Amino acid sequence: MSKTMNPADWIDGGMTPPRRLPADTDAALAYLADTLGHVVYTRWTLAAIKGRYASLADAKVAHPTVMRQLLDHALVVEYWDRGRVRTAAIDDAPTPEAVLQRVLHTHRRRFKVSPEARLPAANGEPIRDATALVTVPQPLIAWLARAGRFANVASATNTLGVGDDAHAVALFLRDRASRSPHTLRAYRTELRRLVAWCEAQQLGPLSDLTRHDLLAYREALRKPSHDAVDDNNRTVAEATQARALAVVASLFRYWTETGYLTANPAAGLVRGGRSRTSFAPQRMLPGALLDACDAWVTEGFNDDDALVVARRRAIWALYRYAGVRLVELVWSDDAQLPKLEVDDSECWTLHVLGKGRKTRAVPLPGLCAPILKTYRQLRGLPPQPSPYEHAVCVLLPTAIPKVESFTEIGMAG
Repeated sequence: MSKTMNPADWIDGGMTPPRRLPADTDAALAYLADTLGHVVYTRWTLAAIKGRYASLADAKVAHPTVMRQLLDHALVVEYWDRGRVRTAAIDDAPTPEAVLQRVLHTHRRRFKVSPEARLPAANGEPIRDATALVTVPQPLIAWLARAGRFANVASATNTLGVGDDAHAVALFLRDRASRSPHTLRAYRTELRRLVAWCEAQQLGPLSDLTRHDLLAYREALRKPSHDAVDDNNRTVAEATQARALAVVASLFRYWTETGYLTANPAAGLVRGGRSRTSFAPQRMLPGALLDACDAWVTEGFNDDDALVVARRRAIWALYRYAGVRLVELVWSDDAQLPKLEVDDSECWTLHVLGKGRKTRAVPLPGLCAPILKTYRQLRGLPPQPSPYEHAVCVLLPTAIPKVESFTEIGMAG
């Protein structure tokens, strides 16, 4: 930054939306001190000290170096230099412009000079990126080729560098949905749904929508009416509602963060997932199918020996009732796991090596205890493990083979 450069040429990219620094040097220094949270450039006189602190004793505790130098100098400067606060008399301190230059250079990842490509062109609009328009459906380009009252078009803080909603939508789709064709297709569908609703309500463009408009759109998704947004005049499914609002919220958040909008009318539009109304567990399998699996494990292999059946039942019980992953039942020599423990209250706990090779303790329900006792007895072990037990009682082989069914897992090893 040269000494003649205006501080307003610098953009604070750490704010949402990005913000231009004040043009006045002192105002820019005060802005940096407020946003960075440390001293940048402060002038101290004895009168300023008396106006800030209730007593000179308090001032001496807060600024001992400043107070010492004020004994010999009428004006003392505190300034930021290379990560430290330094103090010097006004004649020995660097100029405010030099301090401003150093601080902006130190935080150059956040503060940047607005490049010429992002400055407004002669027609009052930023330079457009036409290559990204391929992500926008062709019928929507004409409708979106406008800018609303909240669009930050002729400003260097518009880091997208575009002047209408069509190009802003294209960049949003490119940055947020281009990794997956399915995501891109879903985002396009929801944008078409929003545009269709705007046309029905005679609203638009998108950068002109207010918070009231977006709340009305949310209500239109939730209840059927002659203004319903789907083709069959039916209430949109709850999952589709959530996806539609999430896409809208993501679009306006992206526009605000990149400076294309001056405000985010969709803030708080999506409040997260549905809250649970109870703690009742929900299973993916119906009860009848679980009962059939229980019978299959217990009675479906009468021709097998008792140890194989008991081992299979132990695996199934831990998998179903305790949520233990099959790989966690494989014996680990270095961790000496899995291991069973029983406390004085007859409560069983299984210690396993979980994800990330982190140990975890799994309290076992009472239903698992008799099944494990039977299996242990058939393995020649006491029904209940002692505190000093050190036995390799594996439920799965040390190397899990590639299998095609739970039966093969139960019979392996």
